Amino acid sequence: MVHRKPFLPQKICPSCQRPFNWRKKWQRDWEHVVYCSERCRRSKSDGSASHP
Repeated sequence: MVHRKPFLPQKICPSCQRPFNWRKKWQRDWEHVVYCSERCRRSKSDGSASHP
């Protein structure tokens, strides 16, 4: 089986420091996407490393 999307753009989430790939739902707004998830967006990078 051949992977069809091997070279998607990638960013690092400033909240959890994990890489995340481009998703179709972000196609029109990729340049403004900063966080990998809603959870990370809510917690932001306020110095607390743990999620509630």
